[in-house]
Amino acid sequence: MDFNLITNAEQCHQLIKETVSLSLVYYSHIPTAIISLLVGLFVILKNRDLISKVLLGISITFSLWLFLDLIVWIGNYNTVLTMFVWSLLGMLDILFFMLSLYFVYLFIDKRDMPFNKKVILGVLFLPIIIFTSTRFNLSGFTFESCEAIDGKSFLDYIFYLEIAIAAWIILLSVGRYLKVEKDSKRQILLLVLGIIIFLLSFFGAGYIAGQTGNYDYELYGHFGMTVFMGFLAYLIVKFKAFDIKLLGEQALIVSQFALIAAMFTFATSTTNRILISITLAGTAIMGWFLIKSSKKLDERKEQLQIMAGKLSQANDQLRTLDNAKTEFISIASHQLRTPLTAIKGFISMLLEGSYGKLIPQQEDVLNKVYSSNERLVNLVEDLLNVSRMESGRMEFKFASWDMDKICQEVIDTFALRAKSCKLDLEYIKPEVALPELLIDGVKVREVISNLTDNAIKYTLEGHGGVKVKLEQLGENIRVTVSDTGIGIPDTELPYLFAKFSRGKDISRLNTGGTGLGLYVGKSMIENNGGRIWAESDGQNLGSRFIIELPIKQSEELLKKWG
Repeated sequence: MDFNLITNAEQCHQLIKETVSLSLVYYSHIPTAIISLLVGLFVILKNRDLISKVLLGISITFSLWLFLDLIVWIGNYNTVLTMFVWSLLGMLDILFFMLSLYFVYLFIDKRDMPFNKKVILGVLFLPIIIFTSTRFNLSGFTFESCEAIDGKSFLDYIFYLEIAIAAWIILLSVGRYLKVEKDSKRQILLLVLGIIIFLLSFFGAGYIAGQTGNYDYELYGHFGMTVFMGFLAYLIVKFKAFDIKLLGEQALIVSQFALIAAMFTFATSTTNRILISITLAGTAIMGWFLIKSSKKLDERKEQLQIMAGKLSQANDQLRTLDNAKTEFISIASHQLRTPLTAIKGFISMLLEGSYGKLIPQQEDVLNKVYSSNERLVNLVEDLLNVSRMESGRMEFKFASWDMDKICQEVIDTFALRAKSCKLDLEYIKPEVALPELLIDGVKVREVISNLTDNAIKYTLEGHGGVKVKLEQLGENIRVTVSDTGIGIPDTELPYLFAKFSRGKDISRLNTGGTGLGLYVGKSMIENNGGRIWAESDGQNLGSRFIIELPIKQSEELLKKWG
């Protein structure tokens, strides 16, 4: 290779100063190389796997290319040095293109590039190695344009190889993009967009500069690497790429610091350099405090996420235990109901004289046993209902029902009971016949019976009575069960229909309640498309339990229960 052996080419240096801004030369080379190396070193220090090493290889190779290219721009005093570094640029150029392809493979496939693909790249790179130090690469130096004389065949080979590698990256990425899930799609898109901007801006700027003779375009192409590093930083912050945790604040402060530091390349006076230095120092100090506080917040966020995960696990365990408890109650209740029903039947037969006449003392004892057994039967039924509700096994059979008949049956059932307690039991019928409702009448009757039973239980003997009122209000049928009993304090009304909820003062009138009746009743009414609530004027001022059922049942509910 003919280097012309001229070591003092001052006219070339002067020509460079006249045709291009040296500030732009420094700005396009030095900050870009520093940012590239910083990202590469940061990743390799956090994670030493293969993909991190390849990324560092890209950063080092491109930064070395920038360093040698900078020598080409500012080292024209010595043509020997210029020719030497110029001859290496093509090899480094292809090298970081190939490393970029290797990097894309590792990032997308999460495994090493297939061996046959490596062989192909090695074969394609071999001519570059062989012909770099020959005249096929550079044949001389011309002082007219102060440029090395490039070998056309060698230059064309590099040109088409770069295009092929860029196309390879695009085709590989599109193929993988179509096969992966949503989150992976976003990561592939961001990575490939960043790396294609880097490679095509570098390639395109060099091509345009060669065609137009304006080498400012080539300098602008270097900033594609900074864009690529920005995309990588976003992938790390957003998706924890390379298994690295990076706060957005950290990336922002470092980027801002690098941009301010890059302003030194444009500084033309001591005053400018001092102002930039002060700004840089202020940014570093404030950035340090911001990053420190952000780390604390991030640590607390992680602690909260860990606690939330533990709470979720504990909640799952509690749900499992609750299901097991419900299943146990269901089995136990079924096993209890059979003997209790038998006991009830035999006591009834004894009281009716089926086994001989009883003396008053025996009859009194059997009545007490019968009452206690009845309470157990009711408890078991309530437990069974709760079990069915919570396991989703309670069924509702909708049909046309006359609410007047349901209420009359309830009144007839409790008439003797109210009379024995010296209480009035009144049924206030509607003035006109009401339309039939599409409901599960058995369940609704059970709820009204339970409310009437409670009203009698919690009203003092001989102090007033109970009223059941049936009426139509707009598009609803309302049943109101009111009494003159102990009433309900305002503080207890919101919790009245909760499971196992009982008022503070009711135990003095009824010790056998479980707090399940209203809970079960609320579910039954709601599954019939209605609602139930309680009202009271205060303690010892009675209470009102109100049921409202729609005249026209919703299609959704009808579909649910068939």
